[in-house]
Amino acid sequence: MPTINEILTTMDYGPAPESTKEAQAWLDGHERRFGLFIDNAWTPASDTFASTNPADGTELAQLTQAGSDDIDRAVAAARRAQPGWVAMGGHGRARVMYALARLLQRHARLFAVIETLDNGKTIRETRDADLPLAARHFYHHAGWAQLQSEEFADYRAVGVVGQIVPWNFPLLMLAWKIAPALAAGNTIVFKPAEFTSLSALLFAEICQQAGVPAGVVNIVTGDGRVGEAIVNHAGIDKIAFTGSTEVGRLIRKATAGTGKKLSLELGGKSPFIVFEDADLDAAVEGLVDSIWFNQGQVCCAGSRLLIQESVEERFLAKVRARMQNLRLGSPLDKSMDVGALVDPVQQRRIHGLVESARAEGCTIWQPNCELPATGSWFLPTLITGASTSAAVAQAEIFGPVLVAMSFRTPAEAVQLANNTVYGLAACVWSESISLALDIAPQIKAGVVWINTANQFDAACGFGGYRESGFGREGGKEGMYEYMTALSEDARPALPVVEARGKVSSSESGSVFGIDRTAKLYIGGKQARPDGAYSRAINGAGGAFLGDVGEGNRKDIRNAVEAAHKASGWAKATAHNRAQVLYYIAENLAIRADEFAARLAAMTGAKNPEKEVQASIERLFYYAAWADKYDGLAHQPPMHGITVALNEPVGVIGIICPNESPLLGFISLVAPALALGNRVIAVPSEAYPLAATDLYQVLDTSDLPGGALNIVTGSADELARTLASHSDVDAVWRHDGSAEGCAEVERLSAGSLKRTWVGGGKGRDWYDTKQAGGRAVLAHASQVKNVWIPYGV
Repeated sequence: MPTINEILTTMDYGPAPESTKEAQAWLDGHERRFGLFIDNAWTPASDTFASTNPADGTELAQLTQAGSDDIDRAVAAARRAQPGWVAMGGHGRARVMYALARLLQRHARLFAVIETLDNGKTIRETRDADLPLAARHFYHHAGWAQLQSEEFADYRAVGVVGQIVPWNFPLLMLAWKIAPALAAGNTIVFKPAEFTSLSALLFAEICQQAGVPAGVVNIVTGDGRVGEAIVNHAGIDKIAFTGSTEVGRLIRKATAGTGKKLSLELGGKSPFIVFEDADLDAAVEGLVDSIWFNQGQVCCAGSRLLIQESVEERFLAKVRARMQNLRLGSPLDKSMDVGALVDPVQQRRIHGLVESARAEGCTIWQPNCELPATGSWFLPTLITGASTSAAVAQAEIFGPVLVAMSFRTPAEAVQLANNTVYGLAACVWSESISLALDIAPQIKAGVVWINTANQFDAACGFGGYRESGFGREGGKEGMYEYMTALSEDARPALPVVEARGKVSSSESGSVFGIDRTAKLYIGGKQARPDGAYSRAINGAGGAFLGDVGEGNRKDIRNAVEAAHKASGWAKATAHNRAQVLYYIAENLAIRADEFAARLAAMTGAKNPEKEVQASIERLFYYAAWADKYDGLAHQPPMHGITVALNEPVGVIGIICPNESPLLGFISLVAPALALGNRVIAVPSEAYPLAATDLYQVLDTSDLPGGALNIVTGSADELARTLASHSDVDAVWRHDGSAEGCAEVERLSAGSLKRTWVGGGKGRDWYDTKQAGGRAVLAHASQVKNVWIPYGV
């Protein structure tokens, strides 16, 4: 007679299939043919393509391939509807969004089954994760709609938004994007993924039931040509894209110079770090949720396992044992852990990457598991022995493949974690909260989970650093992505020229009348330009004032190296950074008369004292902000908190304006420094002496060498170099050159660095609303959300 242990060992899950009756009836009700949803009506199905079930390859329905005329009609409908949607007010929009949330809950099982049939992910995931979180986004953002006039009084809706999502979380990505856009008062042209459009079309039906006005939500299906048409459409004010880094680069280039707002949530190669003191069994379960959830088809999947060497073998043994017990099979079976890949194309790509690792000598381990005879499947896979430069260690595999390697010290763990072009998410497992909270800020990622994995909530922003894109979805920061500051509307159409006074042709009264050459300022020292060229600066009356160096590519390279060496500035306390800015203001005030004379001589300004005093005040203003631009502590449904930290962007290249050359310089450099960034500033090309005269002020104000570097020269050439440099994290350009700004945006696509450009419009640098406040500080920071569970 078998023992209890023997019985338990041989026990297995029985089949628990989910009924598809209601989903099949819905498809049949549409005769399995779907048109487009434009202006609250369905178009006839035409030029169709098949949507198939990846688990068995059967056809589910025929969908319409939208054309350029369809996009034109969708954009026109959205444009017509937008004023009325705004006019409904926050409460009116909140009521509609609440209705959408309730309908998602009411039809949750239908949505879950449709999602599983169309995508291949398990019914447990769609039912227990995707649907509740999708509904949560509409509930949460209904609240922001209600509070918009109070919490976002200085902002307006962007207008018409184009949104493009991938196939891995079709409905959830829809909710992430549509909910905040609607709350802010925007109207939408939404493109679901070609492979997985059915849940978006079902959502269109509940938009009709919820009373969403005609034209507010438009859903167009098709392949990449549809997305391209949306991106390039002149009638769209913002593009929100989630997808591959490669396509993200193309979108950045396509939107350069158009003035369209852009947010990109792109690829990832997220580290899953396990320290020797971690609860190893809990970490294994977290790893399962991190890499084998949704078959690893998750942008933030923990695909790089970093284990402390002392527990490596023990942990890997536990991982293999757990992998052996993963159940792979019909996604509609509630007892399954791993479903089907979305398409055979994805299956072939994953297979190729795994085989390349095998060819490089890596060890490939997979559980003994029988794959279904039909459909797109891939076994959970563990790769060991890969070098840090191997393709499987660097490329986003986007499948159920885990690459493991070891580390010895926390410093080495951080180095390995950051050894990637991506920066989307990370997991840190340790029973020492001090260690975990020390490691989390050092990882270059937008989200860090401590002793948990793949936690999401509408109240907590999600998004990446570096080539994982920019912008956030969820949380208050996600709302800002769909709004424009009213101060931007108040900007003058062209750069503002100061009123000029009477200028002597000799400028003989100027204390700067003697001949001199202003060098560059790199690493806290004055430096001759690499090319040994200089340019004469003449005053407003035509007299020679001095020479400035003509910086080149090598000077920018030296400045970037100096900025990276000054990384301690980012680690300095906010109080310390504030003190330094106050010191700069104090030392500038001592020499206020000299700087006023310089401005008068260069620009002929009628009241140069006004600009100097405004510059001193602006330094005080950002010194005040330095220790007050705090993050937030969110309380998501998880038993714990999420801390949203405002971190510096890194190294920022800034092209400063010609108008108000001192105030414009200070207004851009000060907020970047206040939040811990290091800066390479290109001062006014026409009036650079206002900035080069600051060298002595900086030297006497305790600013660390390399925190601020000043390179004079051609704005176009130096901006081009900064935007192309892979070690520059952001570029700001505000010199009124529309083409120059467009070029910065195009070139930034190489490393997907952040940009903030003024286009051809001007800016009133004296107006704090246009040159200050949280809108400016948001450009100088990026939000990292650190999830900290209680009692784990």
